[in-house]
Amino acid sequence: MDLTLTEEQQAAARMVRRFAQEEVAPTIAEWDRRQQMNPDVLPRMAELGILGICIPVKYGGQGFDYITLGLVCEELERVDTSLRVVMSVHTGLCSLALLQWGTEEQKQRFLVPQARGEKVAGYGLTEPGHGSDAAHLQSTARREGDVYVLNGEKMWISLATKADHFLIIARTDPDASKASAGLSAFMITRDMPGVTTGDIHGKLGVRAGSTGWIAMHNVEVPVENRIGEEGEGFKIAMSALDNGRYTVAAGATGLIRACLEESIAYARQRHTFGKPIAEHQLIKQKLAYMSLWYDTARLLYLRAGWLKNQGIRNTRETSQAKWYATDHSVKAALEAVQIHGAYGYSDEYNVERYLRNSKGAVIYEGTSEIHQLMQADYALGLRKDRPLRCELPAYDPDVWQG
Repeated sequence: MDLTLTEEQQAAARMVRRFAQEEVAPTIAEWDRRQQMNPDVLPRMAELGILGICIPVKYGGQGFDYITLGLVCEELERVDTSLRVVMSVHTGLCSLALLQWGTEEQKQRFLVPQARGEKVAGYGLTEPGHGSDAAHLQSTARREGDVYVLNGEKMWISLATKADHFLIIARTDPDASKASAGLSAFMITRDMPGVTTGDIHGKLGVRAGSTGWIAMHNVEVPVENRIGEEGEGFKIAMSALDNGRYTVAAGATGLIRACLEESIAYARQRHTFGKPIAEHQLIKQKLAYMSLWYDTARLLYLRAGWLKNQGIRNTRETSQAKWYATDHSVKAALEAVQIHGAYGYSDEYNVERYLRNSKGAVIYEGTSEIHQLMQADYALGLRKDRPLRCELPAYDPDVWQG
């Protein structure tokens, strides 16, 4: 396994770093206070090609590999989690699912405009009463001739009021012997009659991002908008989560890095007892742990990205990377606030926002407890990954960039 970054990968990371640091960082604290998403962010990410960074050129993307997607997510969350969330939902959960499961016609109709940034995409799995227990979700899709009629509500949906397209998981067979076998996947659009959305306010963190709900009342969805076969919805949802969790892992790694960098800068300039606090042993200990957490989290997501590039199933490795990085981003943020003392408890410094932002990722896209159970089952031999009908395609530069 060679994790040496190519010049192309490093150049993409530098480009995204400049965008985030120069165009977003100066005003992100104010947008966070407003609890609003900067309206310039999505158009600018589209203009720079970030929204289609790892989609083949023939489908409107930039043709980079999956490791580059991880590097981009790390750089985005280094500035603010809300930026990485865009990539998790638009690219990881929806666009890559279309690349993996969509027909050629569906890719042309949905994936191409998403990769170009002409359309923004969301993902609808979680419901008011169903998060971790996704197999038992209650939204329904009833076949009536050439359409499916969708009813139900999705909750905690990122970009709910911003997205044009949504990948929705709904129940097509309420009598299936196994709950997960009764689910199917559909692409719906915001302009379909019966689709309404709204924002959720008062969140602890990611306040500069868009989070909301989707309600579907007798929404008629053409049969040709079904992704995969009827009954494959759970497989599609879980494979999409593999991609989404990868972006979360990479982003949380960026948050650990942010906490470390901010803490080093503060520890060098803050003096107590006649010397910089960076010279106190207990401060050094905190910085040492944060450095270890960052390097470990980065290696874990790069391994998952490498496996993706080879076309190898990586559910276990991605789960491990997501679990480790998100748990340790919370720890890093707590240590960063502690190093900053009273100033870390105010929004005068970024670490207060980092702490609030860090908490969401140990809940969404599989809670830390779910990932612990997954890893235990892998270790015990109780869980083994079975081949899917469709796998995420391996990265081939000649095909991706041709």
